[in-house]
This record gives sequence, structure tokens and C-alpha cells, in this order.
Amino acid sequence: MQDNREPAVTISSIASAAGVSVPTVSRVLNGRSDVAPATRERVETLLREYGYRRRGSAQAAPAGLVDLVFNDLDSPWAVEIIRGVEEALNAEGLSVVVSAIHRRGSADSTRKWLDTLSARASDGAILVTTDLDSFLHAELQRLHLPVVVIDPAGVPDLDVPTIGATNWTGAVNATEYLIQQNHRRIGFVAGRPGIWCSRARLDGYRAGLEAAGIAVDPELVHGGDFDYASGFEAGRALLALNDRPTAIFAASDQMALGVYEAARQQGLRIPDDLSVIGFDDLPEAGWASPPLTTIRQPLSGMGTLAARTLVRLIHGETVESPRVELSTRLVRRSSVQALGPQDRFSA
Repeated sequence: MQDNREPAVTISSIASAAGVSVPTVSRVLNGRSDVAPATRERVETLLREYGYRRRGSAQAAPAGLVDLVFNDLDSPWAVEIIRGVEEALNAEGLSVVVSAIHRRGSADSTRKWLDTLSARASDGAILVTTDLDSFLHAELQRLHLPVVVIDPAGVPDLDVPTIGATNWTGAVNATEYLIQQNHRRIGFVAGRPGIWCSRARLDGYRAGLEAAGIAVDPELVHGGDFDYASGFEAGRALLALNDRPTAIFAASDQMALGVYEAARQQGLRIPDDLSVIGFDDLPEAGWASPPLTTIRQPLSGMGTLAARTLVRLIHGETVESPRVELSTRLVRRSSVQALGPQDRFSA
């Protein structure tokens, strides 16, 4: 049987007819000012002649694609997020496109991603550890694109649903557990500065100490960047103190494993000479030697919930709660050892 339907008009076909790039057509569609007047007029004429329907119009067909965007893809926890998102979207018959807007890049990196996003007409986007600034927010709204943010970098925007974990509570629980094991000199390796979860975990560490009547010692707090290398450097600095900590709480498992290596290089044994707690419960935590005690945040579950929330938005449904936090919990393994009374004040 012959199919008499006309082929769908795409941004690519408009770009080819106009003799311009796909991003240029996207810029015209988005009302951007950085297009030459003559080029704009040519593209707009072709859009009318071809009867192009942009996203958000009643006749626009869904693309069946969702963008999953990270600042960086160099962390194992990204794999856990991807797993949860992919499983949930696959159940809905949707595919996922994974990309990165490198945080060390510039606004140009974000702009290129937006152009590509518009060109492939994705149905929605899930942003991970992203600061949804006014520019990015406005551009996504102009594209009529539903958005959900996992673990937002800045203060959550109530206009966009966000999925996170109970970072503050998890950090309190980690600190309290070390205190219950008679540790008083507790070092802390902080996460990336300016990130929402980093601040929450640092605040939780401080709150746990203060609740036990232990003063926060600034020299026991060292900055990190959530990765192995920064954990190693922070561990070296903390263990070089004259009155070194008897325990270290790192704000990510990767940094905790960096602390492991710093301790090994200084001839210290875990947990005999140093107790260590991480945060995330990545698979590597259970494989470490000794297995790492950590705070589990449900990364795959966060991805699943974000995907399901986005699907609801794509279908035009409302979301009752703009901010959801999934529970964290302490996972006890072999990297923490209780101190005897004689050890509490000696390194």
C-alpha cells in the first residue's frame, strides 16, 4: 500500500534549503538576536513556506527523546544516575541522550548544547548538579521544554521540579556515628564549593559536632572537589597535622578512597589508625579494602524519580511537590573502629 503522507519538515531540511547551519535555524526559532537580518528573513520565509511546526504546537509530534545533561561525566555516580533514568524512560518507550556541559567551559558550551537540543527536538531534559541560572532557564522556557533538575547546584528554583537527597541529615548521621565510636578529632573533606549538596553536608557535619558539644575546629575542615585526587590531597593535609584527626568524614566516596591512599602512604592502617566514612555508597565502596562505611544516597532512585516526573510534565500533568528529597542512610562496613577511652585524645 502506497504511503501518500508528506515527509515531516525538520530543522535540518530548513537549514539545507536556506544554505545555513542547523544551529542558525535554531537561533531564528528561538528569537535570538545573533543572526544577520537577511539570513533571518530567508529562514523565516522558508519556515512559513514549508509549514514548519515548532515544539509546543498542537501538531508537533513527540521526538521520543529526553536529554540527560551532566556538568561532567568523570564520576562513577553519574553511571548510577544514568541507570535509573534509562530504566524509567525505557519503560515509557522513550530514549535518552546523555551529554555534558563542562563546568570549566563557558556560556559557549551551554549555548552549543541548547542549539543541539533544539535541533533534535527533544521532549524534555533532566539536568544534573546544574545551576539553573536565569539565561538557561529562559532559553529552556522559550523552547517549551519540560525540565527536571537532579541535585541542583544552587538554591532550588520552585518553577522547576528538583530531586535530591537528605544531604544534611546524612552528614549529621555520619558525624554522630563517629562520635558514638568515641572519636572527637574528626576531619572533614568538603565537596565542590558553591554546590548545594556540598554546603548541606558541611552544615550537617558542623551540626553533628555542635550537638555533641564538640567545637568545630577550622583546621580539621579541608576543601575538596568530590574526586579521588582532591580527597588524596585533603587527606595528606589533615594527616600531616601535629594533632591529626582520628577519623575523617569525606563528602563523597571517591574522596574517601583518596583519603585511603593518603593514609597508606603515611603508613597508617584503616581502621586501626584512622577511621573513614564516605558519602554516596558507590559500588567501589564495597570493593575497597577495607570496605568503606558510607552514607548511601539512592542515586539510581533519584534518576528514576526524575525521569518519571519529567514524563508527567511531558504529558501535560502537574507536579504536586516541586522539591523531593529521598532518604539517605548509614551503611556500616569495616572502615570505622571505636576508640578506647585512652585513645580519645591521642593521635
